[in-house]
Amino acid sequence: MKKLFIPLIAGLVLSCTYTTARAQDEKEQARENREKAREEERRERYKSEYPEEFKEHISKQYTIQNAAAGVLTVYNLSGFIKVEGYAGDKVIIEIDKTISAKTKDVLEQGKKEVKLGFEQIGDSVVAYMVEPWDTRPHEWRDDNGWNEHRRIEYRCDLQYTVKVPFNINLRVSTVNDGDVTVKDVAGRLHVNNVNGGIAIANAKGVTSAHTVNGPVTVNYTSNPNGDCSYYSVNGKITVTYQSNLSADLQFKSMNGGYYTDFPDVEMLPTKVSITQDKKSGGTLYHINKNSAIRIGAGGKLFKFETLNGNIYIQKQS
Repeated sequence: MKKLFIPLIAGLVLSCTYTTARAQDEKEQARENREKAREEERRERYKSEYPEEFKEHISKQYTIQNAAAGVLTVYNLSGFIKVEGYAGDKVIIEIDKTISAKTKDVLEQGKKEVKLGFEQIGDSVVAYMVEPWDTRPHEWRDDNGWNEHRRIEYRCDLQYTVKVPFNINLRVSTVNDGDVTVKDVAGRLHVNNVNGGIAIANAKGVTSAHTVNGPVTVNYTSNPNGDCSYYSVNGKITVTYQSNLSADLQFKSMNGGYYTDFPDVEMLPTKVSITQDKKSGGTLYHINKNSAIRIGAGGKLFKFETLNGNIYIQKQS
């Protein structure tokens, strides 16, 4: 696999460093294993601190007439989201809800307060938490007088397992205590996480995959036909495309390298934008610190950004 070293201005130097790439992989894997171990310790600590539990399983089904025009949206706060495409016409949502507390009284309070919301608008379905926190974007929220700033003394975890028609579009996100995984969904994908990874398998559509603490892994059964972006602050990014890829790829990483096994990579020049400074009457030159390469004929723009982690662009074997 080729490693792309990108100095700030000087351009792009290409060198074959398979041994270095493997060492970087091992280092990344060790870091991820440490993070998983710390996360497991934290969960065990929560179990001991919040011994009272209430569990409930929730099932919802919605019939979709035109999946390609519809969107499944899930706004979760704590817990994983798993979405899988299938040859059907229904969105099937299975949720394992767990409320935990330090005392039975607080647990009963949580059972009364926690409310979920489900809406179907045409061929689109939205699932979210209503109370004690409204997990929807601010512009979607109802002004129900709930005090979101008061102290909540119980925990609520929602584990989503969802089946959707193959061609539906997705907008799914969670914040804590879980990864987001998507498999066999061909529509547009907008996937967000904060403290967890993102794994997307057998995708086809335009993709936005962003997390803060965790790896991003995506593979495509056919290359997306529009601009895409992949982002992690603390985690590696690995994206696998079909061998006929044609796109311009833009990279940004503070502490990491860029690797690809695509042949015939063209290094693109650094972009400089010129603006007139009205105050001084001079000209300002802004150098784009991102570095870019072209694979195939170029065209679509794929952006990759991480602070602490490597970026891997792989060709489907």
